[in-house]
Amino acid sequence: MKNLRWLVVAVFFLATILGGTYVQGARDVLFQTSFYNALDKGVAEGETTFKDLKQHGDFGIGTFNAVDGEMVGFDGKFYQVKVNGVAYPVDDSMQTPFSFVTSFEPDKRASLGEAANYEQLKGQLDKLLPTKNIFHAIKIQGTFKYIKARSVPRQKRPYPPLAEVFKVQRIFEFRDVRCTLVGFYCPSYVAGLNIPGYHFHFLTEDKKAGGHVFECHMEKALVEIDHISALYLALPETDDFFKVEGLQ
Repeated sequence: MKNLRWLVVAVFFLATILGGTYVQGARDVLFQTSFYNALDKGVAEGETTFKDLKQHGDFGIGTFNAVDGEMVGFDGKFYQVKVNGVAYPVDDSMQTPFSFVTSFEPDKRASLGEAANYEQLKGQLDKLLPTKNIFHAIKIQGTFKYIKARSVPRQKRPYPPLAEVFKVQRIFEFRDVRCTLVGFYCPSYVAGLNIPGYHFHFLTEDKKAGGHVFECHMEKALVEIDHISALYLALPETDDFFKVEGLQ
């Protein structure tokens, strides 16, 4: 990929990285472009196109250059949920400053019962994870009585910290919808690189709306979980990234 330095960070079970060399689209690998603290410091323009990103996975979440909305992708198709809550197919030429994807091949499937709120949903998922010390890609398809979600507007230079971006986020509420939640569980030790714990974006069944999930009331659903034992981190070679200070 043009103008990118590839760094391999082996998290667990290096056998998933063949011969110590990363293979595009390899199973049980989380491919991540840049990292959360860099985005928070205003490194909000990347050189990774979605054409390139798709070579590394068919399932993932993230954002777009200038933090222009929420990204959600599954089954090899990616969507941009803009600040109006409307979902649009992503053009291959669009770029991302921070996204993470995997080649989704579920290791576990299970039915989920009613969850009156997001905390109850996470509690059900906790019981299905064999460990919280590795990554897990999670796909939930079902009926939701309520979903509270958000998206954010495109930002301008100099790009602000995410706390300032979230002050102008737009909140959406959905009732009685069938949809797909796409997300990940990340271990606590990746704080700064990614967001520890559960992180979900969603798309309605008709693929016309979605966002970043804040709250939900799930009626019933099917969950698929893919256990991920390695992380591949791609750092940008941009002036913004080279010059930013205070990264930790």
